[in-house]
Amino acid sequence: MTAALGLLTELVRHRTVASGEGALAQLCADPLREGGFEVSTPGWEEGREQLVARTGSGSAPLTVTGHLDTVPADPAQWTVDPWAAERDGDRVVGRGTSDMKSGVAVAVVAAVDHAARPHDCRGLQLVLTAGEETGCTGALRLRRSSLAPGGPLLVAEPTGNRLTPGHKGAHWMRLTATGRAAHGSAPHLGDNAVVRLARAAGALHDHGTWPSHETFGPVTANVGLLRGGVQPNVVPDFAEMLLDVRTVPGVEGDDVRSVVAGLGGDGVRVEDHVVLPVVDTDAHDPFVGLVREALVAAGEDDELQSPARYFTDASVLAGLLSPSGDGRPAPTVVLGPGEPDQCHVVDEWCSASKVEAAVEIYRRLFDGWCRAE
Repeated sequence: MTAALGLLTELVRHRTVASGEGALAQLCADPLREGGFEVSTPGWEEGREQLVARTGSGSAPLTVTGHLDTVPADPAQWTVDPWAAERDGDRVVGRGTSDMKSGVAVAVVAAVDHAARPHDCRGLQLVLTAGEETGCTGALRLRRSSLAPGGPLLVAEPTGNRLTPGHKGAHWMRLTATGRAAHGSAPHLGDNAVVRLARAAGALHDHGTWPSHETFGPVTANVGLLRGGVQPNVVPDFAEMLLDVRTVPGVEGDDVRSVVAGLGGDGVRVEDHVVLPVVDTDAHDPFVGLVREALVAAGEDDELQSPARYFTDASVLAGLLSPSGDGRPAPTVVLGPGEPDQCHVVDEWCSASKVEAAVEIYRRLFDGWCRAE
């Protein structure tokens, strides 16, 4: 088993569903320290540590990022143990294989290999985060002062090793309704908050006139959570909903919130929960060109893909790494070995051969970065 696949197996075998990322930060820190990286593991509570590692003499390094957490997995729905990282031919099956522990493994292995080769290193920085799946929780806790800003950003999220220079934003909202409790045998004496929000959920689900963008596609909305009430024989006096709206360039948060409020109807309160901006890098940016050169050198397709429909920590980190410090985002490319259509699904898998191909792509990119100055 190669180094990248071995590390991937170890990463998958740790359950990191909104907790426990610190163990993986330490697992990745060990080979990086041995490879000469300066490593810190900032966190905000025990077990939620993240990793920032740097090498090279440059003051504005190339940053590579990935997240260490995953969404949940119900073993009863899977045909294999979600945390066993079982092999099925070319496939490695397990929660987080595509999203995105394969990308983390590739970044660590390629970075250590790059640092071991004698050369004048322009600078490489790894940022491995916790809590990305809950709205970039960990990235939002990082500060510019804890990073080395100024360089471009490579996100190891799943693209099947295809060059993707951006992704949609996310506007999560919390909708609440307050009603009046009554006995379940006399619903006419109460005001059912769950019914009110259920009607809002249906209206939002069926809404078909969201704005669209020529390359990012349409705005989408998903009712991800709806809850309320205490038991069948009580008219619920409170209900809440969490709504996930994916945004595109040119769509302002106030406009999205206004549409949601209108569809929610009277008596429904709308509040922002998480707001993450679109990431959109110009196709002619020099960093995009550098990634294309690395893909060609590794014998891979360098065609630019449409922006990803998911969000990444780049929504936060691209601003923190701004070369000018004025908030203008760092040039960003999303490129990782995972399969985009395997995110959050049962029996999630990634391709072992694409993991190995990604190691070579990253090695070529890191070498090209250090030659580019």
